[in-house]
Amino acid sequence: MEEYIVQTQSGKVRGHERDGLIEYLGIPYAKPPVGPLRFKRCVPITPWEGIFDAREYGPAPVQFDKGQDVGEEDCLTINIQRPLEGDRLPVFVYIYGGGYHTGAACDGIYNGKAFARDGLVFVSFQYRLNVLGFYDFTTYPGCEDFDSNCGLSDQIAAMNWIHENIAAFGGDPGRVTICGESAGGASVVNMLACPGVRGTFQQAIAQSALPNCVMTHQLSRENIDLFIEGMGWTEADLPKLRTEDPYHLARATEYVAQKHQYKNPGMFLPGPVQDDLLPVRPIDAIRGGSAEGIRLIIGTNMHEGTMFVHPENTGFPNCWTMIASMLEKNHHADAIPEVVGFYHPSAQDYFVLFQSDQAAGQGKFNVAHGDHRQLGGDPFIRFATDYAFEMPAIKVALGQKKYSDDVWMYRYELVTKSGEETGWKATHAAEIPAVFDVRDHEFSHFIYDGETDELFDKMAAQMHGDWVRFAKTGEPNPDWPRFEGANSHVRIYNRDTRTEELDRRHLMQIWGDMRFYEI
Repeated sequence: MEEYIVQTQSGKVRGHERDGLIEYLGIPYAKPPVGPLRFKRCVPITPWEGIFDAREYGPAPVQFDKGQDVGEEDCLTINIQRPLEGDRLPVFVYIYGGGYHTGAACDGIYNGKAFARDGLVFVSFQYRLNVLGFYDFTTYPGCEDFDSNCGLSDQIAAMNWIHENIAAFGGDPGRVTICGESAGGASVVNMLACPGVRGTFQQAIAQSALPNCVMTHQLSRENIDLFIEGMGWTEADLPKLRTEDPYHLARATEYVAQKHQYKNPGMFLPGPVQDDLLPVRPIDAIRGGSAEGIRLIIGTNMHEGTMFVHPENTGFPNCWTMIASMLEKNHHADAIPEVVGFYHPSAQDYFVLFQSDQAAGQGKFNVAHGDHRQLGGDPFIRFATDYAFEMPAIKVALGQKKYSDDVWMYRYELVTKSGEETGWKATHAAEIPAVFDVRDHEFSHFIYDGETDELFDKMAAQMHGDWVRFAKTGEPNPDWPRFEGANSHVRIYNRDTRTEELDRRHLMQIWGDMRFYEI
């Protein structure tokens, strides 16, 4: 049996052949962030003696997911899958999502076999989440020695490890594409703004990113105060964070998720903060040329908000009162009539969950017609989709277009039978099975069961195929023109995938340069 041993700057690594590929799994790229390194930024791994046997994925990061305690604190590992043959191959790095609170590279939905099968070196990595990775305690008494942006520091360290070592695995460090969805897509946008990763990648794909999920140190206290409340603590108890059961900490984030919208409508859950690692808000940094020359694909799903807008414990505003409060809190009260008029329900609406809302029933707002984004959705789901995803994605594309001719936008619109029956429609994350060409997974079954295998194969060939083509050639599809502005061609992934000219100038006019929770 051939031994697949490579020499990295951290030490020798042994890979294993599986299913016609070579896999190097669970390679540590940093010191375990435990004990005195809890709430400290990523510390590079001390080179090891001998050969590290990279046989299995490392543990997921600590998190509370689907009612279960998951993961371990010692989680900072990298995974590489590559074809049996080839050298200087293009590299595809994937950053998982989960709202900076859940997720793991070892989840089977993110298995990179299809990318390696198609001639790429596929890379993924774990990074710290929730309280241990993205809660900022640095402004509280007794926590002055804590670091901010621990999870972001993990991502930066992983990107630099990949840049320094990927050639040993047959990858070309000059042909690296980074990709991610949700918080992973936001992380891709953050990478476009972070000085610490410049030069480590040349292309980026941001799927359903939340580019505005960044806070100041002071603003982050709004959510941290809820966390303290959920723990049953006072500020005086915060030094216990150094030794508290990490699963207990992760479970307390559920309280924050349930309460934060009612305290500050429209505010995001804890994520990165502005500091020396991310000194300028991502959209502003990109507008200033932080990612000059990077080729970018960015897009959203048609009904992102269905995953987040709920009658109770909602993740984004679910009534006109909350939307009005959000605008007032951020000094945009004068925009309330126009915003409400734009999102007011119309005859085309097919979500009815919130139409009993008192303000909507008064019929005093004018209904806006003719905007492509407005047709066919509950107003609050549409509002959340545009506020958190669509509008900022267009702003990222507009900002990057000034510094790179190579920008493309897409929208995923496929509503499967499951999406229709459950009301999730073309929801957040629904494109992931097709991107990874992974049919046999719980989430894939949820999206595609009841549909023909031919539909899945078609969607995978289109989305996965475009991502692979982009990684290899720098262009996703000859039938997909570059982004030109708010009135531009957009790739529409659906049963009849096509390129369509979308006029979103009205949408961008409604939102203008309104800013929310940035101080």
